[in-house]
Amino acid sequence: MIRKRTTGNSSNLHQRSTLWRKCTNLRTLKQIHAFVIINGFNSNSSALRELIYTSAIAISFTIDYAHRLFAHITEPDLFMWNTMIRGSAQSPNPFLAVSLYTQMERRCVRPDDYTFPFVLKACTKLSWVNMGCVIHGKVVKFGFESNTFARNTLIHFHANCGDLRVASELFDGSAKRDVVAWSALTTGYARRGKLSIARGLFDEMPVKDLVSWNVMITCYAKRGEMQSARELFDEVPKRDVVTWNAMIAGYVLCGSHKQAVEMFEEMKCVGERPDEVTMLSLLSACSDSGALDVGEKIHCALLEICSGHLSIVLGNVIIDMYAKCGSIEKALEVFRGMREKDESTWNSIIGGLAFHGHSEEAICLFKEMRRMKIRPNEITFVGVLVACSHAGKVKEGRRYFNLMRDEYNIEPNIRHYGCMVDMLGTIHGNVELGRHANEQLLKMRRDQSGDYVLLSNIYASQGEWDGVERVRQLMDDSGVKKEPGCSLIEADNKALMHYLFDSNSK
Repeated sequence: MIRKRTTGNSSNLHQRSTLWRKCTNLRTLKQIHAFVIINGFNSNSSALRELIYTSAIAISFTIDYAHRLFAHITEPDLFMWNTMIRGSAQSPNPFLAVSLYTQMERRCVRPDDYTFPFVLKACTKLSWVNMGCVIHGKVVKFGFESNTFARNTLIHFHANCGDLRVASELFDGSAKRDVVAWSALTTGYARRGKLSIARGLFDEMPVKDLVSWNVMITCYAKRGEMQSARELFDEVPKRDVVTWNAMIAGYVLCGSHKQAVEMFEEMKCVGERPDEVTMLSLLSACSDSGALDVGEKIHCALLEICSGHLSIVLGNVIIDMYAKCGSIEKALEVFRGMREKDESTWNSIIGGLAFHGHSEEAICLFKEMRRMKIRPNEITFVGVLVACSHAGKVKEGRRYFNLMRDEYNIEPNIRHYGCMVDMLGTIHGNVELGRHANEQLLKMRRDQSGDYVLLSNIYASQGEWDGVERVRQLMDDSGVKKEPGCSLIEADNKALMHYLFDSNSK
C-alpha cells in the first residue's frame, strides 16, 4: 500500500523568502549548503526544500547539483520529489524525471496532482509513448484525470506523440473552455502534419494564446506556405521574437532572401530584439545568396549582442557564411578567434579553404586537427579530398581515402567517390579510371546533375563527343536538370545582389 506523506506543500506555486531569492548562482548555493550541513543536514526540512527548489528550478544549469543534494536526503517529502521531477523534466536529460518517479513508487510515496504532469512532460520530450500511456493509467488510477493541470498535460502528450484520438476525447467537455487545452490539441495536430484540422481548431478557439499563433505560423512557414503564414502574422495581436523568427526562417527556407532581410528590418523598427535563432536564419540567407556586406553587418551585430563571445554554433555558421561568400580570410579570422571549437568548426574552415582553392592550408589544418586529437567525420574527409584534388595530390588523396576507412572506420559515401572521380579522371589524366568510377557512381544514384556533368567532361577532355551526347541523352531520359549558374558582380568592393537588396537596404 502506498502511504501518503503529508510533510511539506507539494504545490508548484512556491513562495520563497528574501534570503533564498538572493541565492542566484552556484557559489552562493554552495555556501548555504555548507551552512545547512553544519547545522545538521537532515534536521531542517524547510531549508532542504529551499535547497532543492533553488538548485533544481531557480538557478539555471544546476540540476546535477540538485541530484547530488537529493541523494543525501533521508526522507524527502512530496514537495521535494515533485520539484526534482519538474526540474529533471525541464533539463537536457528528461529521462531522469521518469527514473525519479519509479524511485518514488518503490519508496511508497503517494503522488499528487502535480506529480504526473511533470512526468508526462518528460515522456513527451522523449517521445516515450508506451511510458506515457502507463503514466496516463496512473493518472486515472489515482483519480486525477479531471484535474485541469493533469488533463491538459495528457492532451499535450497524446496530441504530440501519443494517440490523437485519445487527445480529442480528453478535449471534449469542460476542456473546451480552457485555452491551454485548445492550444495543446491545436499544436499537436499542426506538428504532426494535420494542418487543415489544426487550422480548423485554431479558427474555432474562443481565445487564442500566443503559442497557438506561433505554432500555426511556424507550420505554414515550414511547408513553404508563406502567404498563409504572413496573413496570420499580420493578425497576431501581440508578437514575440518566436513569431518574427518563424517568418524569417520561412522566407529563408523558400529562398526569398530579400523578404527575410526586410522582415528583419521591420523587426528592428518595432523594437523587437533579435536572438541567436534570428541571426542564424539571416546568416543562412547570406550564405545562400553570397551577400557578404549584409553578412558582415550581422556578424558585427552578433558581437554586440554576445559581448564579443560567440557560441560554437554561431561561430560555425559565420565561418561558413564568409567561406561561401568568398571571404576566406575573414573565415580564418573567425576560426582563429574562437575559444572553443567542435568538429563542425574544423569542417567549415577545411571545406571553405578547399573549395576556394587553398588546398595546402586546408590539408595543414586537417593535420593540425588530427594532432589535437579531434576526430574527423565523413564531412571532414570530403573537404580533405577536394583539397587534394584541387592541388593535384593524387597520392596523398588516395592515402587520406584509405585513412578514412582504415583508421576512422568511416565508410566512403557518394561524395567521397565523387571526389576520387574528379581527382583521377578530369584533372590528372587517368581518364579510363575516372570514367569507370563515375559510371559506377551513376549506377548508385541517377538524380545528381553534377555526376552527369563530370562524366560528360571526362568524355569531352578526350574528344569523345559521342560519349558526351550519350551522357546528355541519359540526363534527359532520367529527368535530371542541371542547376543554372549565377554570377556575382562586384563594384567598389560591394556585391550587387539586386534580388536580395534594394536601394533602401541598410
